[in-house]
Amino acid sequence: MISALFLAALLQNTVAGAVPGERTTASNGTGSSGVQQTGPIPNIFVRSQRQEINYAVDSSLSTLVDTEILEVAPRHPNEIFSRVPGVWVSNGSGQEHLTAIRSPVLTGAGACAEFMLLEDGVPTRPSGFCNVNQLFEVNLVQAGQIDVLRGPGTVTYGSNALHGAIDVRTPGPAAEGFYAFSLEAGSDDYYRGRFAASVGDTAVQAHYTDAGSFRDDENFRHGLFNLQMTHEAGSANGRSSFAYANLDQDTAGYILGKGSYKDGELRTQNLNPGAFRDAWAARLSSRWNSVTRNGNALEFTPYARSSRMEFLQHFLPGTPLENNGQDSAGLLFGWTDDGSLSAGVDLEWADGSLVEYQQNPVESGSVFLRETRPQGFHYDYKVKAVTFAGWLQWQTELRPGLEATAGLRAEHISYDYNNRMLDGNTRDDGSECGFGGCLYTRPADRSDSFSNFSPELGLGFDLDDQNLLYLRLARGFRAPQATELYRLQRGQTVADLDSEVLDSLELGLKGLSDKLSYELVAFAMKKKNYIFRDANGFNISDGKTRHWGIESNLDWQLTATLAVSANLSWANHEYDFNRDLGNAGIISKGNEVDTAPRWTGGLRLNWQPLQRFETEAEWVYQGGYFLDAANAHRYPGHSLVNLRGWVNIADSNHSLALRLTNLLDTRYAERADYAFGNYRYFPGAGRRVSIEWRYRN
Repeated sequence: MISALFLAALLQNTVAGAVPGERTTASNGTGSSGVQQTGPIPNIFVRSQRQEINYAVDSSLSTLVDTEILEVAPRHPNEIFSRVPGVWVSNGSGQEHLTAIRSPVLTGAGACAEFMLLEDGVPTRPSGFCNVNQLFEVNLVQAGQIDVLRGPGTVTYGSNALHGAIDVRTPGPAAEGFYAFSLEAGSDDYYRGRFAASVGDTAVQAHYTDAGSFRDDENFRHGLFNLQMTHEAGSANGRSSFAYANLDQDTAGYILGKGSYKDGELRTQNLNPGAFRDAWAARLSSRWNSVTRNGNALEFTPYARSSRMEFLQHFLPGTPLENNGQDSAGLLFGWTDDGSLSAGVDLEWADGSLVEYQQNPVESGSVFLRETRPQGFHYDYKVKAVTFAGWLQWQTELRPGLEATAGLRAEHISYDYNNRMLDGNTRDDGSECGFGGCLYTRPADRSDSFSNFSPELGLGFDLDDQNLLYLRLARGFRAPQATELYRLQRGQTVADLDSEVLDSLELGLKGLSDKLSYELVAFAMKKKNYIFRDANGFNISDGKTRHWGIESNLDWQLTATLAVSANLSWANHEYDFNRDLGNAGIISKGNEVDTAPRWTGGLRLNWQPLQRFETEAEWVYQGGYFLDAANAHRYPGHSLVNLRGWVNIADSNHSLALRLTNLLDTRYAERADYAFGNYRYFPGAGRRVSIEWRYRN
């Protein structure tokens, strides 16, 4: 079947630490274009059984291969994910970001955990303890491959794979040993160093960035380290991975005023010069695969994770300081027979905590504001969570050229919440705030649990030996997060929340040949139990939204030296309910969800006249979008042009890379918003240049 050909293309080895002129053809129409050459040493990918199951499902799966990642070498996740249709990772301050996959950019209550982030098939965060900026915890720049599932996850995914999932695959040991390093310098005091090596059954990657900014008092220092080892024990094969990330960031918030991102002075302002974010995360996993005598495949993946973060909430009056963290461990088990049936069990335990402290009283604003946001501790709680899930998937060929997939996942998560302060909405010393009580409410100790079921059904039909038509129905879900249940405001003592549920229908067409690959997908989705904060400041979950659109992707090798790749998506995201949010505006059924551009896309021309020389011209487009729920304020959108070039120095192991971003020096906003009577923007950087030297033995 052609679906088997697509799977084979995805399973092909990609190149570890490739240099320009030594490339692989795009595996599914989303990776790099280029002439297939004899490349350097390939990785030995030890693929997870769950990854193989997910790749075999006909769905909207995009793959960014290592040569493409290496060439872009993104400063920020936004730069690499702009190549995937239907995806927008908006650039905030430093490494901060908000993600959209077949969705608006979501903010506030209900914003994070709409997308699952995995590393080598293991979620990077426990269910219920999300981080909206979680991509800074993974090593995107040195990834062996990045897979993006657009739309609800398959049954092997759990809570949080509501709108999609991102799986960052580490390179692993190479077939032959090597070591490589690079140094990069660029505009705005940008410096980055990278190192990678593979010796025997061990591989390591590390990089460190020290970056300034065109904005005042904005900078970050970002370090990441990854280690992978392969093992054998009897008939079992194993792959163990360790990952560590550290971020030390001085943050800049919004600039204010309509069109202020166009002003040469206003765009450089930092209205929150004391803001910062300090965070680290560590993960350890070990995946083991074996085959029984009767041909059944077994997989065990124990894992452990820990993270801590401290940041100043500069966007709130009083600028309280938040400390949060989690320690978690789990086990993923999978079984596949020698035919078409797969099943698995997931177990997870997590222990999380959050403390919020405001050092100084609010000294400006209304009396109400100063009275209800008191100095001192606001929250101090711990939450323990246990998750248990089981899944079953069946895939079979109904007749030649027609394949069916059916699956079901059942998942249960329980929380045990312990408030370590006084219950209620008093000050931390027990005294009452005026105007009916302090803003911050601490529920009494309690337990909550949520059960969810997610079915999926798919059909794949081979039109011929190069084109596939598929239909997929799936349901994704998202259990309420700990902060939505227990970090309450304005006297809400219990957050009576339900799990968000998204039902999706998509129809797709894929084609794959030697010189051309393409994808065209139409989707329609409905989400219920959408979590948001109402006019009373209560966290509630009775919102509904509708989403539909078309996504396309193309990779075409025009000549032996010239290739083109493009992605374009159109989507409409609408509210499906009515609600007065008070100062936050009015939601009307049929209004577009704010921060949801209808059009996004990109076009790239790749020219490789010589094996050792290559250039790429890129055009990135983002359409306009509304800034508020009432659709009264709007950002017009923008286009950017980028240039990149790479050259191998003849007869040596050295190479150079030159990157020019925002070549036309366009004044634009990375993200726009309207709140508290003001237009607010994260201004985009102007023209920037960087040069990188690489060495590989």
